[in-house]
Amino acid sequence: MSATPSWPDTEWLDRGWPHVWLPYTQMQGADLPLPAVATQGTRISLADGRQLIDGIASWWTACHGYNHPHIVAAIHHQLDRMAHVMFGGLGHQPAFDLARRLAAMLPGDLNRVFFADSGSVAVEIAIKMALQYWINMGQPERRRILCFNGGYHGDTTGAMSVTDPKEGMHALFSGLLPEHYFADIPADDAGFAEFEDFLDQKQGDIAAVLIEPLVQGAGGMRFHGPEILGRIHGAAKKHGLLFITDEIFTGFGRTGAMFACDSAGITPDIMCLGKALTGGALSLAAAVATDAVYDAFLSDRTRNALMHGPTFMANPLACAAANASLDLFEGENRVAEAGAIEARLAETLAPCRELTSVADVRALGAIGVVELEKISDLAWFRRRFIERGVWLRPFGNIVYLTPALTIGDSDLATLTDSINMVVAEWSEL
Repeated sequence: MSATPSWPDTEWLDRGWPHVWLPYTQMQGADLPLPAVATQGTRISLADGRQLIDGIASWWTACHGYNHPHIVAAIHHQLDRMAHVMFGGLGHQPAFDLARRLAAMLPGDLNRVFFADSGSVAVEIAIKMALQYWINMGQPERRRILCFNGGYHGDTTGAMSVTDPKEGMHALFSGLLPEHYFADIPADDAGFAEFEDFLDQKQGDIAAVLIEPLVQGAGGMRFHGPEILGRIHGAAKKHGLLFITDEIFTGFGRTGAMFACDSAGITPDIMCLGKALTGGALSLAAAVATDAVYDAFLSDRTRNALMHGPTFMANPLACAAANASLDLFEGENRVAEAGAIEARLAETLAPCRELTSVADVRALGAIGVVELEKISDLAWFRRRFIERGVWLRPFGNIVYLTPALTIGDSDLATLTDSINMVVAEWSEL
């Protein structure tokens, strides 16, 4: 167990450390987490008085920056009235307003919002919707999802089963999870011919195609263009399959469009939302279905209903935060801000292309990626970034930025300068 450093006013760290299990961490010999005591804008304040510029917006959630006053005020207003009430048999205005507003801003007839409390659960619900859709339609043999290599959809059991089974972090569970189909994202005519051949062979037992549109996030920040997304959607529809998009990472301006599907002009049958839905203030997610999917669950038989209900679904505080976040998207043009960030990222990360250790540099919306040939010591990178006053969490072989859409030029420059310098240091080791 690591020794506790002498932080001011952090007795809680010493007392709680023997009882905490950290995410994605081998706890034997693990370093203590940095004690965060406050956030504001794009800054994380530590107990010793240091501030870190957050370059990843708390796993891509804090799209308006931390503690935006409009979101904070909405949470306080709701807290004074009702922090939570069950959504079974009861309704409340924050959830009903949010569902209406989401339906109005999403493409096509994505009109039915099923709330959840995390992105992984939203994916689970989407899978369940797709499988039961075909059961209700009299085709119960359609029990597999077609997913893509390099994809990541969450850490719960169903979400793990549709995440890359070989390169992803869940390979340990191979053989224990439900089995689905995996394919490469086609990149050219030959790839699409192979993809369509696969659909021809397997369409009888495929329920849906599931994809992270435009960007595979935690699987490696891999990009594909709107035309590729459109062709994959077209192939799924040609074969009569449901099409599910996981916009938990890509939604709400991150790719330079409000939703990544907008860039390709497509409407999925089910869309998963989360992360930035509340502006990063509280946990909330949703699986949103088209009218046609929803109608397949209407029946005089209870068994045809979607039998699912997270205890804290449609939490009023979270819905109030989400409504406030949508206010900001409507009034402050975050999508344009993401486009401006893309241009700055492309320009300021370009020097990394000249380094021998770098395989690729790419940017899309408020996403910047420096892909290295190999990172053999992630801890070294993370320490060096902290020493430079920035909060970045490289994984795999990539260093990436997903800052708040509201980040200022100076803070963004500090982040990109830090990446350029630390990657250059790595190249000299």
